[in-house]
Amino acid sequence: MGESIGLLKVIIVEGKRLAIRDFISSDPYVIVRVGELMEKTKVIKRSLNPVWNEELTFSIKGPVTDLKLEVFDHDRFKFDDKMGHAYLSLQPIMSASKLKRALKLSTGESETNLRKVAPNRDNCLIVDSSVTYVNGEIVQDVYLKLQDVESGELFVKLKWFDLST
Repeated sequence: MGESIGLLKVIIVEGKRLAIRDFISSDPYVIVRVGELMEKTKVIKRSLNPVWNEELTFSIKGPVTDLKLEVFDHDRFKFDDKMGHAYLSLQPIMSASKLKRALKLSTGESETNLRKVAPNRDNCLIVDSSVTYVNGEIVQDVYLKLQDVESGELFVKLKWFDLST
């Protein structure tokens, strides 16, 4: 493929009220997919409210549409159990760099809201999410409801660095 058009940093901050997959708890980890690229977090032992604070970086070389997250319970002697999944369109954060250029925002400027993303069928958002320009970075904080599971939420922070300028 060609050169990178941007870097997407995905910070898996924490999970809340995750499903029990072992006797009284779970050993969760998250698989993050962006197009054909895949990364995974470390396993947090015995927690239904894990804190990862783990940053995963993806070099984006072409058009991608969605961020896909899958949560699993690590099992030592059998297949890992599914604990739900979530997805989010990357279009709002990736297109925000065009708006940043149009507004001629520079690194020294204070926080500027570029876009608001509401929960809808194209995402798993729990509440509205804002794409912001702060300290020279395009950032989006998202609270996601896990799908196809009895309970669970993820708090994820996205950072987009446009390299196509």
